[in-house]
Amino acid sequence: MKKDNYVIREKITSWVITAVLIGIGILCIYPFLFMLSSSFKISGEVLQYPIKLIPDKIVLSNYTDLFGDPYYNFGRWYINTIVMTVTTILLKIFVVTITAYAFAKIKFQGRNIVFLMLLSALMIPGDIMLIPRYIIFKQIDIIDKMWSLVLPATFDVYFVFMVRQAFVSIPDSLSEAAEIDGCNHFQIYSRIVLPLAKPSIVTMVLFTFVWSWNDYMGPYLFITSIEKQMLSVGIKLFTEGQVTDPALQMSAATIVLIPILVLFFFSQKYFVEGVSNTGVKG
Repeated sequence: MKKDNYVIREKITSWVITAVLIGIGILCIYPFLFMLSSSFKISGEVLQYPIKLIPDKIVLSNYTDLFGDPYYNFGRWYINTIVMTVTTILLKIFVVTITAYAFAKIKFQGRNIVFLMLLSALMIPGDIMLIPRYIIFKQIDIIDKMWSLVLPATFDVYFVFMVRQAFVSIPDSLSEAAEIDGCNHFQIYSRIVLPLAKPSIVTMVLFTFVWSWNDYMGPYLFITSIEKQMLSVGIKLFTEGQVTDPALQMSAATIVLIPILVLFFFSQKYFVEGVSNTGVKG
């Protein structure tokens, strides 16, 4: 009898936990569902109350108007954002991994002191660096150029620390064996260390993509030409045009979100593994 009561209590507890988690999940995903359904509504239906997730009439004109309206230049912003994000990721992979390799696998005098000095940069709030960064960028003439967004994102101390932890976990015996076979440091870095640290590097790429793709403050401060602007700031311009169209804003937000969802879908295995490894070994 006691055993039966225990089993019943366990089942009820499991059902309650499941119901609570489903409720939290629905609350989290509801804004996304509202955005997606609103992108297929006519403009006047988006702000109607009570809110309806299923449109009375599904329309595709929001998406065609988005790329067809010369006032907004949405296609140009999309290309600008892709170029900026891809350039940032490629440069960051090289700069961060080569720096992490130096701190993890090359023994030189004062290595730990230099690394601690580098880590101390994490204590400086990013916002107070905006004005000095603006002055420096103006002096080297990269204001209103893509490089004013790429360079700050490329040199990232946090990911140097994270990738270094992944490199440290790779046995030194592999590097020593390769060195005996005649490999130099660059060959050990590119042929042995990088492939073995793939989960951490994929995690870095995923975070970098999301941060660069969604960055608002950088383009807002450093990009002044409308034709050179990025999506994050460009979408805000939809509220400053001749007519505010919420359905058009929702379709723009949906298109902006698609690359992030696709990237996470194909890299979630490495992402979970990379975060898990960093948490255990960090």
